[in-house]
Amino acid sequence: MAEEPHRRTDVLDVVGIGFGPSNLALAIALAEHNAAVPEQERVSAHFFEKQIAFGWHRGMLMPGTTMQVSHLKDLVTMRDPTSRFTFLAYLHDRGRLTDFINHKIIFPSRIEFHDYLEWAAGAFRKEVAYGTEAVDVRPVEEDGEVTHFAVTAHSVGLPSKPFVQRARNVVVAGGLRPHLPDGVALSDRVWHTGELLGRLERLPVPRPRSFTVVGAGQSAAEAVAHLHREFPDADVHAVFRRYGYSPADDSSFVNRIFDPDAVDRFHGAPEDVKRMMVDYHRSTNYSVVDLDLIDELYRRVYQEKVGGHQRLHVHGLSHLLEARTTGNSVRATVEFLPTGERRVLDTDILVYATGYRPMDVREVLGGVTPYVRTDEHGRPRVRRDYRVETGLRGTAAIYLQGPTEHSHGLASGLLSNTAVRAGEILRAITESCRTTTGSERRSHARHAS
Repeated sequence: MAEEPHRRTDVLDVVGIGFGPSNLALAIALAEHNAAVPEQERVSAHFFEKQIAFGWHRGMLMPGTTMQVSHLKDLVTMRDPTSRFTFLAYLHDRGRLTDFINHKIIFPSRIEFHDYLEWAAGAFRKEVAYGTEAVDVRPVEEDGEVTHFAVTAHSVGLPSKPFVQRARNVVVAGGLRPHLPDGVALSDRVWHTGELLGRLERLPVPRPRSFTVVGAGQSAAEAVAHLHREFPDADVHAVFRRYGYSPADDSSFVNRIFDPDAVDRFHGAPEDVKRMMVDYHRSTNYSVVDLDLIDELYRRVYQEKVGGHQRLHVHGLSHLLEARTTGNSVRATVEFLPTGERRVLDTDILVYATGYRPMDVREVLGGVTPYVRTDEHGRPRVRRDYRVETGLRGTAAIYLQGPTEHSHGLASGLLSNTAVRAGEILRAITESCRTTTGSERRSHARHAS
């Protein structure tokens, strides 16, 4: 029989599930709010993060890769450019501000931006329980209204020792999950790009002489470029259904779809207009590649043709029909779509660059799931302030950061609006907290015990 979870007697204002960039931005907004208001108006918060330390797409922090958004779209600048947590403040603290200015770029390297995120996260070590997974959220009712939630969590190393933390608001930011085609299982020779660098550090012996990368997006192209450069004796095969890599549309007018105002327009639009907007502008983010990287890969293919030794093989208009691990290799059958011709590639490592999917919020919400209101497609209904619509009475609220593209548009899962979204959620939480007096908070804390 499972042990009864240990119950923590305090009722916090906020529990955050996940501590990636989204909830990090919220933690900053909360800290800055608390520093500016009297003690009785401060908002208490704690975060649970399954990883044992802060990390964001570590498997793709390859040398030479750059961010696809401006450094000004950091954790805070779009909300408050005077914050001490701006990317420019980070550069000043690291002693690189002048060097960065002289570099004349607006897109920092992915490695540097990750260092910025770690730098910011370092200020919140006391507020985050790393290596801790939230597994359930249940409403707690008092006098006919839900006043707070009981969040059950456990250390990833001690799943048999759960505990309960109570909070008036829960902010779910569970991030993305690697997506694989149906029937595909990861192994020592079958990888997803999300774990690429970690896998390369633990390569099977002998050293691979052939890689195959499936996918046509930015991650796929970066993986192809990295493997081709780092393994000069290996063949690298790129397989995708398109004729060639398609460039991302980052033109100035189209980029307005990532502006904060665009969220208002999208959220209030009819469903058919929402679908039209997403369909028209998928080329800003999905299965597209930076033009400079496309040109670089084409240059490599051409130079190898000139030299007479081809290592980089691009299989356009093709798809992976079948892949079977046989001994120390993967036998991949690739079909050329226009003719149906099939080619077998015996490759040492097969890498799926097949993207990510938002987490299913129902995996975390558990006891709240039956109360979540959904649309005709079964997706959670989410208000403009990112509050999940439920059938629960009371001021306690669930907020969602991430899987809201259906309600808030293309930018919802990206960095572009992270800072502004954190400010909007903070505003909604503080307004809710004002409806609960200090005496009521103390009463709830006694009930929780």
